[in-house]
Amino acid sequence: MNFKEEQVKRVEIIEKILKKYLPAKEGHQKVIMEAMEYSVMAGGKRLRPMLMQETYKLFGGEGELVEPFMAAMEMIHTYSLVHDDLPAMDDDDYRRGRKTTHVVYGEAMGILAGDALLNFAFETATKAFAMFPEKTLEIGKALQVLAGKAGIYGMIGGQVVDVESAGNSISKEVLDFIYELKTSALIESSMMIGAILAGADETSVKTIEKIAKNIGIAFQIQDDILDVTSTVEELGKPIHSDEKNEKTTYVTLVGLEKAKEYVENISMEAIQLLETFETRDAFLKELLKALIHRKK
Repeated sequence: MNFKEEQVKRVEIIEKILKKYLPAKEGHQKVIMEAMEYSVMAGGKRLRPMLMQETYKLFGGEGELVEPFMAAMEMIHTYSLVHDDLPAMDDDDYRRGRKTTHVVYGEAMGILAGDALLNFAFETATKAFAMFPEKTLEIGKALQVLAGKAGIYGMIGGQVVDVESAGNSISKEVLDFIYELKTSALIESSMMIGAILAGADETSVKTIEKIAKNIGIAFQIQDDILDVTSTVEELGKPIHSDEKNEKTTYVTLVGLEKAKEYVENISMEAIQLLETFETRDAFLKELLKALIHRKK
């Protein structure tokens, strides 16, 4: 298997799914649809829908049931980035190598575009009920995970503590809490939903949640590392923004080398857990490994 080629193929499939589920740009309010599309179609790794689709396949899932959830997940992830970039938050002008949504459309429309993407994500996910009426139970469980992991006990909760902590020295315990909620929650949600929709049992879903938690934390620590070691050109967004915003990170807490070591260790633990399942997904394993060594 050529991992890079397979990854490109999967990104292309995901891009088609996203375009299929984005709203038509029409009506008096069409500027919001344009801003939504600009934000969602800005490129990126498409990691969360990719993890969802691969976990769905891991447990024998077939067909289009997972697709509206894949689109919904990327919409939720994108709205969080749109709001992250706002002047009140990180105040970033570039994301993925191009101007951020609020820079192009104005601050008010940037806020509304984020709001619209969050709301439309749930409009999109609930389309699964009409598409697959025989899967009502699985869809209901998946929606519960999607809502919970995106909210105050998930991503938003992590963002709150992150914003409150800016400029203050915080402990590793608080930093872990932020990372577990701010970043891991949506990755957990992605993989859990894939498993749930494929009909995985509760024990398997719990194991998937643990795998995803490790991957999410490793992913965020790698972000800390790249903020120090990468370039604007390579990363596609400003570097040293953590320093600018006076944020405590794993690099500031334990140093660069120990941060790298921690990423390696918890990622390997996730891969070992993945290998406890009877079925194998070679691409999923390689994807998790690639996250450790990513450059952007």
